[in-house]
Amino acid sequence: MIEYFDPGPDNGERDLGTPAPAQRAPDPAVTVTLAVDGVAISVPAGTSVMRAAALADINIPRLCASDNLQAFGSCRLCTVQIDGHKGYPAACTTPVAEGMRVTTQNPKLARLRRQVMELYISDHPLDCLTCPSNGDCELQDMAGAVGLREVRYGFAGANHLDAKADASHPYFTFDPGKCIVCSRCVRACAEVQGTFALTIQGRGFDAKVAAGQGDAFIDSDCVSCGACVQTCPTATLMEKSVIEQGQPEHSVITTCAYCGVGCSFKAEMKGDQLIRMVPYKNGGANRGHACVKGRFAFGYATHRDRITAPMIRETIEQPWRSVSWETALAFAAERIKAVQHRYGRDSVGGITSSRCTNEETYLVQKLIRAAFGNNNTDTCARVCHSPTGYGLKTTIGESAGTQTFESVMQADVIVVIGANPTDAHPVFASQLRRRLRQGAGLIVADPRHIDLLDTPHAGGGLHLPLRPGTNVALINALAHVVVAEGLEDKDFIERRCDADAYRSWRRFILAPDNAPEATAAVTGVAAAQVRAAARRYAAAPNGAIYYGLGVTEHSQGSTMVMGIANLAMATGNIGRAGVGINPLRGQNNVQGSCDMGSFPHELPGYQHIADTAVRRRFERAWGVSLDPEPGLRIPNMFDAAIEGTFKALYVQGEDIAQSDPNTQHVEAALTALECLIVQDIFLNETAKFAHVLLPGASFLEKNGTFTNAERRINRVRKVMPPLAGKEDWEVTQALSNALGYPMDYRHPAEIMDEIASLTPSFAGVSYAKLERLGSIQWPCNDDHPEGMPIMHAEDFPIGKGRFAITGYVASEERASRRFPLLLTTGRILSQYNVGAQTRRTANQLWHAEDVLDIHPQDAQERGISDGDWLGISSRAGATVMRARISTRTQPGVVYTTFHHPHSGANVITTDNSDWATNCPEYKVTAVQVEKVSRPSHWQRRFEAFKTRQESLFQRARQTVGEQT
Repeated sequence: MIEYFDPGPDNGERDLGTPAPAQRAPDPAVTVTLAVDGVAISVPAGTSVMRAAALADINIPRLCASDNLQAFGSCRLCTVQIDGHKGYPAACTTPVAEGMRVTTQNPKLARLRRQVMELYISDHPLDCLTCPSNGDCELQDMAGAVGLREVRYGFAGANHLDAKADASHPYFTFDPGKCIVCSRCVRACAEVQGTFALTIQGRGFDAKVAAGQGDAFIDSDCVSCGACVQTCPTATLMEKSVIEQGQPEHSVITTCAYCGVGCSFKAEMKGDQLIRMVPYKNGGANRGHACVKGRFAFGYATHRDRITAPMIRETIEQPWRSVSWETALAFAAERIKAVQHRYGRDSVGGITSSRCTNEETYLVQKLIRAAFGNNNTDTCARVCHSPTGYGLKTTIGESAGTQTFESVMQADVIVVIGANPTDAHPVFASQLRRRLRQGAGLIVADPRHIDLLDTPHAGGGLHLPLRPGTNVALINALAHVVVAEGLEDKDFIERRCDADAYRSWRRFILAPDNAPEATAAVTGVAAAQVRAAARRYAAAPNGAIYYGLGVTEHSQGSTMVMGIANLAMATGNIGRAGVGINPLRGQNNVQGSCDMGSFPHELPGYQHIADTAVRRRFERAWGVSLDPEPGLRIPNMFDAAIEGTFKALYVQGEDIAQSDPNTQHVEAALTALECLIVQDIFLNETAKFAHVLLPGASFLEKNGTFTNAERRINRVRKVMPPLAGKEDWEVTQALSNALGYPMDYRHPAEIMDEIASLTPSFAGVSYAKLERLGSIQWPCNDDHPEGMPIMHAEDFPIGKGRFAITGYVASEERASRRFPLLLTTGRILSQYNVGAQTRRTANQLWHAEDVLDIHPQDAQERGISDGDWLGISSRAGATVMRARISTRTQPGVVYTTFHHPHSGANVITTDNSDWATNCPEYKVTAVQVEKVSRPSHWQRRFEAFKTRQESLFQRARQTVGEQT
């Protein structure tokens, strides 16, 4: 007898037909022994006959079965014989039993399967030679597997061969003439994605797959995740890229470069041409699922707008001229040296990118510290999640999320604060929704009604619609209820938390002004709702908190993160699966850019620059003396540039002129620079002010690693040569050499080895280990040689957890008679960040411009209708957008995205920022909104803005056109 240990979801790329049986830890898995074709097999109880056979390398034909979907039993191709059972049961829906004897192949079964297949083929076009899925078609494979050689039924009767194809979707087609109605697409939409956009209409011969109520895909609720396309066994659902370019010939596993989920993909190639991105089944973060961006929106990487040669100019009024790499790097180095000679060592600095790899980010901060000779390094993580680092470091001693994404599947109550996962982190949102459909409770604290609250087939969530800027008052009220009603986890607090800190915090949190009745006037959330939420979270066996930029991008962002940690510690929801403090990072490598020492006060691994022992270790490794004083943050760089003391800036992979707040202030700072070096894949808003433009490389053109929101280090593998000839790390290395500080790395693996030698949390990380394990969640060291998926199980890095006093301080940005509405910002599913990538794909079809959501009450007061042009003004600036009337926002609150530069969303955001980290307060801007009509000063300003934008870029585009 052979005992087969079911590998569960980590079963490789091979499809075992049905999912592994659910096993409730810590109960030991009960095994069952059976015989399949005379082979004795022992497998976990609950395993299907199909999966048991597959584990023994006995493959039973199938069409409707897949191990990422629940067994369905519709195709009848997997019929088997079982001793003592009548008929021919389906192997996919039949669970194993002790002593069961299964026959998977004999003449009778072969005849039955051929007859079943014959019926399928009788209503299927026999166009295999011209079909785009030829060679990658399960129907074709199964016809061969069952030995079908002829079809006795002709096409004279009723059939579906002339059914009209739907090509409305920009990325795939739906050809119902090739559909076998296996329902895999419908089930994938429901079980994997959780959108329920597809259904089976009709019965029997009239059954067909439909998008919604028979609408075209583009008009349905489909979110374009591609799960239906991936699971389709025929060419019914097929990527247009495959139809146009043919089947790929090889694949490379890499990591998506969009959001902080960090999905693994197989980049499927034909030569060096990317045909499609297929989510990798063994991806630790995504387990074979994807969203519209990672799955389909990769065309930007080869877009005609790509910068493919370096460009320089003496002043920003001059046109660009293309030069060689050597000339551009020498020009940049000489400008930096000249600035430092004239204005001093501290007059230059750099900004690292959360879009680039760990290795590239590490090199940029090393360049600044070792070659520039100062600590004027910062990162775009400053403007999104720097309060996470400060708040978690203060309370639990580690500035990162505590869990795996899969941990949510063991949560009983899920709290989502200031995040919109279905739009910003859609693959994780699909997993979260699966847990909600299984019965987990949901609490959402957000000024807007988000889609998560409308999860199909799940219980209703509790929505706490707080006013923008009042997060801290709300979290204090929740904690007040927990303590006042004796709901805290006293054992956890006694064992794991600092007693003095807890006593001080307890006195503070029990103060009457933290009671829900007192905070209701501030937050706008009724006391009864706050008490209900606090009780649900505290009473849950496992309570998990997930938060996003709606927490951090406030003047009290750091205070709010500490408040979240206080609440988690008070209820004992740290240190095991299903709980935790989970920041949802915005960009693909926000976590990594922070880990790699991008902040001016920290070396890699969050080691403070003022620590003499730490600094000495880096000095020995780098061969230079390091400045012990922290450098300038991004806002300080802007202020110093305007003052005239900061004169040169190196920006890698970040469009600060579009993404940072108070655009006019940013532009004034950039205009004052004598040397701005921009390294990017496209001409962006920041490049308007640049003197040197160095071509960047997309994630498809480089090697390295990204670290996602769950601390998972994933390999990024080059699938095509860099269009400009260099990977980003090579550019930084070449600039360093031109400045006189030598770097001589031959591959990013060598950079990672240096990182590991200097960073305790990365001490055990290497490319060899990543190849072996697939991914690693840091810390990875001698104590945790293969990483640590769940952190803080026994203790905290600082020993005892420290409760922090989190007094609520109202934002300076408040509604007034002049600016009576509060603007908050966010993202939408189809677009990403400042849109540089997604705007150069067919995703533009879904969101071609930013619009302003306004509540019907506020719209009525102002005479505003859907689609009207609106003038939006704040104390920082003014812009114009179209109106969208929406009940998702509450009265007094308006909302927009920031994906399009011509909308100028950050023209009106102010320079208010978090008290501890200078993270901008994007989420609270007091504005006035008024309907405008052409010609108006608002519209003229808007048109002038667009005209100026186009003229500024036209000359540069001409240069790019000459390059390509």
